[in-house]
Amino acid sequence: MAGQFEAIPGGGAAVALDEVEISILRSLAVQLLELIGPGDEPAQGEDPLASLFAEGPSEPPEDPALARLFPDAYGDDDDELKEFSAEFRRFTENDLRGRKREDGMALVRTLDGLSSAGEGGAVLKLTPDDCLHWLGALNDLRLTIGTRLEVTDEDESDELYRLPDSDPRKPMVMAYLWLGSLQESLVETLMP
Repeated sequence: MAGQFEAIPGGGAAVALDEVEISILRSLAVQLLELIGPGDEPAQGEDPLASLFAEGPSEPPEDPALARLFPDAYGDDDDELKEFSAEFRRFTENDLRGRKREDGMALVRTLDGLSSAGEGGAVLKLTPDDCLHWLGALNDLRLTIGTRLEVTDEDESDELYRLPDSDPRKPMVMAYLWLGSLQESLVETLMP
């Protein structure tokens, strides 16, 4: 099970992680949560249903990583499409941000709930619902890191494998590739 998810009886998946892997995953998830930002919780005494009708932003984020996580729905080729994208964003981005926060928090909570399995690691067991949150969080982490690394297509990943150890991007490239491997093994585990 070293580094690869495996199916567990009753649904879900499990993976063995060492302390360094747990620390890296947790750190990356916390950074992602900070990037996405806090949720808009209703103020005390405020109607909780009011948040369902709250309008979100109408402009795309300036940060390229956030723009990748919250892309325009219709592109920005002409003014009419920009208007449609702004309208779509206004009514969907808050929910999308909430779901991404939920996925990231689920990843952090499951890692925080691990108990040591000896030799500096643990076996992470995910329920079927946890698996879905992990897939979302792993995808968001890869999109964010890929954007920071300026990865534009899959062919460039071959180039990433050949970076010299002296390249300052190397640690993030290694994280990007490792997260891709985790994501792929989780998808394969969940497929019937």
